[in-house]
Amino acid sequence: MPGNSFGIAFRYTTWGESHGPAIGCVIDGVPPRIPLTESEIQVYLDKRRPGGSRFTSQRREADQVRILSGVFDGQTTGTPLALEIENTDSRSKDYEENREKFRPGHADYTYWQKYGIRDHRGGGRSSARETAMRVAAGAVARKVLHHVLGDGVTVRGALIQMGPHKIDRDNWDWATVEANPFWCPDATAAKAWEKHLDAVRKAGSSLGAMIEVVATGIPVGLGEPVYDKLDADLAKALMSINAVKAVEIGAGIEAAALTGEENADEMRMDGDSVRFLSNKAGGILGGLSTGQDIVARFAVKPTSSILTPRRTADIHGDETEIVTKGRHDPCVGIRAVPVGEAMMAIVLADHVLRHRGAASSGAVRVGQY
Repeated sequence: MPGNSFGIAFRYTTWGESHGPAIGCVIDGVPPRIPLTESEIQVYLDKRRPGGSRFTSQRREADQVRILSGVFDGQTTGTPLALEIENTDSRSKDYEENREKFRPGHADYTYWQKYGIRDHRGGGRSSARETAMRVAAGAVARKVLHHVLGDGVTVRGALIQMGPHKIDRDNWDWATVEANPFWCPDATAAKAWEKHLDAVRKAGSSLGAMIEVVATGIPVGLGEPVYDKLDADLAKALMSINAVKAVEIGAGIEAAALTGEENADEMRMDGDSVRFLSNKAGGILGGLSTGQDIVARFAVKPTSSILTPRRTADIHGDETEIVTKGRHDPCVGIRAVPVGEAMMAIVLADHVLRHRGAASSGAVRVGQY
């Protein structure tokens, strides 16, 4: 099965299934002599792991990462970095009843048709369990970004919509994101979401969500023209996350309703530097970073595993009904926030390293390693 790797200069490959003994990844392209410990990766995995609150899956996984290779004396060696997480709380029996049924909204039917075999235990390779290794790779990507660009780089995500309920952007406070179980930047919205999601969870249903990811401290000139544009790679990275159905950069879909005057990010001089008066472009023009904040959003569909009976078919071609039991997220978008951050960091690290190799005399100051 191809398609398990992402990136060029910073490239990672994930492996493992939801109910297998372990999941892991191998990362190529990490420069040598970058300080790296398991605890620096763990802090991001703890944001994504299940069981963090009553609003996420109650599967109890510690998601404890182990570095198997690529680090010596606390520093990266420049060789492939291998990371592993054991699966310790899978309950495969929860899926036995629906072994031969296709779950609506899942990849059961498409995997069966393509490969003639599928892992019915939580979706196997198509499970969102795989995203834990994206977060681990993203933690390493952040270390690369700080190593090359300095500590002024930040990559932060926030949940800005749950179901039909949006935040009030006038209430946006990054400090609030860490103070509620939804990674929501609006304290008032987060409080209202608690009651709403509790009702949805108790009804055995689910909600979709919208996540916004913002990268600051990114210099001008990252990206490659035409097919490897920074926004194109970012869109692919975010779209590859399980359950994501739409991606926006900057103004996104809203740009279709704007006039040319409204959409233009006007420029003035600020000393020797150009200053933009707005950021409808989301920090990317012509596929290259502008030096502004890079802003992306992605929509996550409602969790497909619900207790309400749904019509379906089985592997024998018979029509039937299905109820998906087990431990599932009532809003999978909550745990998608750190995954979105990770994919943004991975794309940026990849393009930083690609730029250093192809245009080291350009605007991006990449330093030495």
